[in-house]
Amino acid sequence: MLVLMAIDKDQVRASLFAPPDIEYSTEQDDFCMAVMLKVAGYLLRKDPVRLVFFDGRTLSRTYQLKRATGFAEAIGQPWRILECSCREETTRRRLNDDPAHIAANRNFDLYMKIKARFEQITMPKTVIDTDQPLEACVQLATAALVLHKT
Repeated sequence: MLVLMAIDKDQVRASLFAPPDIEYSTEQDDFCMAVMLKVAGYLLRKDPVRLVFFDGRTLSRTYQLKRATGFAEAIGQPWRILECSCREETTRRRLNDDPAHIAANRNFDLYMKIKARFEQITMPKTVIDTDQPLEACVQLATAALVLHKT
C-alpha cells in the first residue's frame, strides 16, 4: 500500500505568514519551497518508502524543478514529475468553483500569467490530462509512481 503525503505551498504559506505578510512574491515562494523540502526530508527520513507530493504551482520554472529533484537525489530518493494539464475553460471553471481557496491571488488572470512564463519541463515526466475522468487520472499517476518507486 502506498503511503502518500501532499505538501501544498498555499497551505504552507498560510501557516507561516499572517495575512498582511503574504506577498505571493518569488522570494516568498522560494522560502515556502525551502520549508516544503525540509518537511519532505523529515518525513522521508522517518519513512523512506512513502511518497511525498508537492502541490501547487511550485515547479513552473526550471530552477524550481532542479531544486526539488536535486534535493531528492541528495537524500537518496527517487523523484517523479506528474504534469497535470487541462483545457483553459476547465481551468476557468475550476477556479470559479473554488472562490474560497486559501490563496487570495488564485484566479484566471494569475493562471494566464503563469502559463505565459511557464518553462517547458524537459525532464522525464508523466503528463496527466485532468479533463479525463478522475479514475483514469489516478490510474495513470499510480502507474507512474508504482513502476518507479524503489
